[in-house]
Amino acid sequence: MPTRRAKVSRRAAEAAVRTLLQWAGDDPRREGLKDTPQRVVDAYGDWFSGYKIDPAAYLRRTFEEVGGYDELIVLRDISFESHCEHHMAPIIGRVHVGYLPANKVVGISKLARVVDGYARRFQVQEKLTAQIANCITDVLKPRGVGVVVSAVHQCMTTRGVHKRNVSMVTSSMTGVFRSDARTRAEFLRFVDMPSAREP
Repeated sequence: MPTRRAKVSRRAAEAAVRTLLQWAGDDPRREGLKDTPQRVVDAYGDWFSGYKIDPAAYLRRTFEEVGGYDELIVLRDISFESHCEHHMAPIIGRVHVGYLPANKVVGISKLARVVDGYARRFQVQEKLTAQIANCITDVLKPRGVGVVVSAVHQCMTTRGVHKRNVSMVTSSMTGVFRSDARTRAEFLRFVDMPSAREP
């Protein structure tokens, strides 16, 4: 869990939003902006709720009665919204998660909750990818984990270089996903990554 800092009051947070509105060149007292500080603070409570969550806790309830199933388990296209820790701009994308169970499996909704738990924090995509893979590895102790993240970064599309239709792809592989090329290729085929397709 991230280190918790001194608590900031809601009143101070709303005042900070008013300051930014004024710095941008507008009047925070005008009708259209009067309630904006409250709305922004409410939105932050939702966007950054991951700081109040321990994603590993979602994985601690597992199932061992799976009829001897020990093949690849993949959950594709888990949508997420996060925010860049450098510019506080949205990062919007999808996560694909796969693992090879050792002797227990977890409910698939819990994998999606792990993604949300880390995504709803200030992030860089590389760290988000590794956090998801490491959490699943540490708690479930499977034979291997694969995580692929594909996302669009608004800090690149709406500011700076202003390049649209650009997405970033990151991956993290542990255990047999890293050591066995066939397992890794099977996972990448399941999530339909171009690098896994036949030429």
